[in-house]
Amino acid sequence: MKIPNGFFRTSIKGLVLDKKKRYLLCHEENGQWDLPGGAMDFGEKYEETLKREIMEEMGLEVIKIGKYPLYFMTSLSLKKFHKTNIVFEIEVENLNFTSSKECTEIRFFDKKSVLKENISSGVREFAKIYDPKRH
Repeated sequence: MKIPNGFFRTSIKGLVLDKKKRYLLCHEENGQWDLPGGAMDFGEKYEETLKREIMEEMGLEVIKIGKYPLYFMTSLSLKKFHKTNIVFEIEVENLNFTSSKECTEIRFFDKKSVLKENISSGVREFAKIYDPKRH
């Protein structure tokens, strides 16, 4: 995919928290951990993106989406294109996840433990700014 300089691929990510304010990540086929969610389709609303991507990746139903984004990060993807991640706090109906090509495992992480893992560039940027006290 060739994306002109100055353009960013936009992904909408979901922040699922447990009672300890740890956040849920998906282990992808490429070996990296990433926030659930994905790229917006042209003309799609952010709520539609979150619901579609999380159902496709994890087989989970999103039942609540925060009204406003909580985090915004930019980074360089593995394919060397610039991407933007816009993160909304969400709730899912349950954690009875179904494995897929895009998500083979799910696990909750805190700021310290996530840096010991093979994480996406977006999660690396997210870990720098994540503040559990905001939630």
